[in-house]
Amino acid sequence: MRIKLSLTLGKFPQTRLRRNRKDAWCRDLVAETRLSVKDLVWPIFVCEDNHPRAIDPLPGVVRYSLEELKKVAEFALKSGIPAIDLFSATPQEKKCSEGLEALNPCNLQTQAVQMLKSEFPELGIMTDIALDAYTSHGHDGVLRGNDVANDETSEILSKMAVMHAEAGVDVIAPSDMMDGRIGTIRHALDRAGFQHVRILAYSAKYASAFYGPFRDALGSAPSLGKGDKKTYQMDPANLQEALREAAQDIQEGADMIMVKPGLPYLDVIRKFKDTFHMPIFAYHVSGEYAMLKAAAQNGWLDYNRALLETMIAFKRAGADGILTYAAPEIVKLLKD
Repeated sequence: MRIKLSLTLGKFPQTRLRRNRKDAWCRDLVAETRLSVKDLVWPIFVCEDNHPRAIDPLPGVVRYSLEELKKVAEFALKSGIPAIDLFSATPQEKKCSEGLEALNPCNLQTQAVQMLKSEFPELGIMTDIALDAYTSHGHDGVLRGNDVANDETSEILSKMAVMHAEAGVDVIAPSDMMDGRIGTIRHALDRAGFQHVRILAYSAKYASAFYGPFRDALGSAPSLGKGDKKTYQMDPANLQEALREAAQDIQEGADMIMVKPGLPYLDVIRKFKDTFHMPIFAYHVSGEYAMLKAAAQNGWLDYNRALLETMIAFKRAGADGILTYAAPEIVKLLKD
């Protein structure tokens, strides 16, 4: 049962809303939204030692080797960041049309999970479940003709999820947007004895223009030559469809749900929060991060203020957690 609240309207000059804005201590006391390091998940790119480290469209973000990943984990734990999300940059020679490297139990992503959980068991580890990092064509699933095969892809992703669970992952994050994949993955995890492994569903992943720098980081952008991803990622025009996607994912066993991208879809985050009584995550995606960096480099805005304002917007909209490449910078800003 929901109780409808009405605003108590004061009358000027007896009521002056600026009174509570006069001093910093008072603004802190009456602030309606709080941002904490505990709200952050840090997306990390891991690569082989001979792979290029720099990511030109993402200033300040690099690909880490397995050895360098240890320093990342140490920083996250020391800073209070509760979890990191691992993405592997697969060398082109290991990619194929079927994405077979995704099911290699010794691939880079599983090695990273095993190393981190062995040395830093208290750090939360998420892994992205999709085939775009492993396919030569850059799609999130296997192609049959010009179509991404939904059910066949879901079965592959379920095997991938079990493999990651065996490596020690805490949260599986399917980002592929195949129909029914949450149920397929949940059943596979449960059958394999991994009932404790959580699923963070990319329930509303839109076919967005804001993913470009991320695709450069994974090396999937140049190979995406057989069309875009609009047949499986969501139309940016649709909100009701997003609610149906989320409801289906929840029914199939999702423990948490995600909206991606974040800032252009604050209304979707708010609607999810008001509709579903479960944890909601927002992804501050690569294009959003890159825009802030580019504007700041040109002297067009104050990067630190704009970054914190963006994070507050996610929290105000209803996000419980935020995935952002700026996590280390936010740690420093909150500390300062």
